[in-house]
Amino acid sequence: MTPFKLTDELLEEIQQLIAEHKNAALQAMMQEFHYADIAEIADELDVEEATYLIKLLDSEKTSDILAEMHEDIREAVLKNLTAKEIAGELGELDTDDAADIINELPKEMVQEVISEIEDREHAKHIVDLLRYDEDSAGGLMAKELVMVNENWNVLTCVKEMRAQAENVTRVHSIYVVDDEGRLKGRLSLKDLLTTSTKTNIKDVYIPKVDSVTVNEKGEEVAKIMSKYDLEAIPVVDEVGRLVGRITIDDIVDVIKEEADKDYQLAAGISQDVEADDDIWVLTRARLPWLMLGLLGGLGAAAIMGGFEEMISKHAVLFFFTPLIAAMAGNVGVQSSAIIVQGLANDDLKGSISNRLVKEMLLALLNGLILAVLLLFFTWFWKGSFSTALAISLSLVVVIVVAGLIGTFIPLFLHKRNIDPAIATGPFITTSNDIFGILIYFLIAKLILGI
Repeated sequence: MTPFKLTDELLEEIQQLIAEHKNAALQAMMQEFHYADIAEIADELDVEEATYLIKLLDSEKTSDILAEMHEDIREAVLKNLTAKEIAGELGELDTDDAADIINELPKEMVQEVISEIEDREHAKHIVDLLRYDEDSAGGLMAKELVMVNENWNVLTCVKEMRAQAENVTRVHSIYVVDDEGRLKGRLSLKDLLTTSTKTNIKDVYIPKVDSVTVNEKGEEVAKIMSKYDLEAIPVVDEVGRLVGRITIDDIVDVIKEEADKDYQLAAGISQDVEADDDIWVLTRARLPWLMLGLLGGLGAAAIMGGFEEMISKHAVLFFFTPLIAAMAGNVGVQSSAIIVQGLANDDLKGSISNRLVKEMLLALLNGLILAVLLLFFTWFWKGSFSTALAISLSLVVVIVVAGLIGTFIPLFLHKRNIDPAIATGPFITTSNDIFGILIYFLIAKLILGI
């Protein structure tokens, strides 16, 4: 299958068909595309064109298209649909996707849309999901699953599974519950097929099953599913009753959102923004860290001002200031990035002190190698061994300190339940710039005897 690629020519052709109301040709063209590809097309159309396309196609397909569309475009399209039309789309979606879309509607419209959903059981499940925080396991789960009672025999189990599977897009697991609905385990399809039809399920089910509670954070669910390579995981309430399941496609979205957020924090953007947001929103997201960078630069300038006399006598020190600041920032970001990645993946083991000692030795080794190269370069260039020694020794100390700061700060933030990704951005760079320049001139002053 050739990967879909939306070209300017294809987009113009679709827009032309919409403008000329050539519905038959447009429907025939859309039949050739996957719903995710049509969602990509809709994201590039204007709101009126996207609305026209959604209304033209069958709800069985457009419901999936809406679920895949960009949130902003989808929200604008939904405003052009009636409550009954939205309800028709939600009726075709799994409950988790339907609840996500419901959350985007104006509050005054939510009840009206829910009341228009023809399948009342489906509507009830959607309302139930709306109770949970959207970033929790309860907010991520879908109600659609295959569940059997431990007291049923195999024949009854198969009949019930057939009925339940009609509402489930993909059957990942068969969950076993007791008479109270509490999760007891899972059922192997192989055991089901090879066991007598009169055998009770409680005699053949597997009691070991990984599960999460409704209040578990989405990031924790992602870690569990990643660790155990799960395609789906059951969700239980506070008393252990099976209430839903989370599938891998929902967790991929969680991982992507978390990665985007951490990337923006590391880049010095303090809130969730996108390239298409207006200038004021983007400014508010970027300005706080730019202000920090400005204060850091002023601090570094003030430090250099305190060594003005030394710089005037040894002007070569001034030329190496950007190098020292850059090395401090780079080493700090490298160290913090490794720690943040380890924290995110739950890979960090051992105490903070052991981690700091390891980072110090690593920074010392890297610093010594770079310092030797810098020593010979500066000595050859300027002919002064003492000046070359001062600059090179400063580099070693700066790299070690930067490595320690880059390691300690994310660990410290993590212990205080603050997102450590914040430490990989301008915060580390700015602090290391200031400390690096201060250490540089103090060591130079000590060695050069000024």
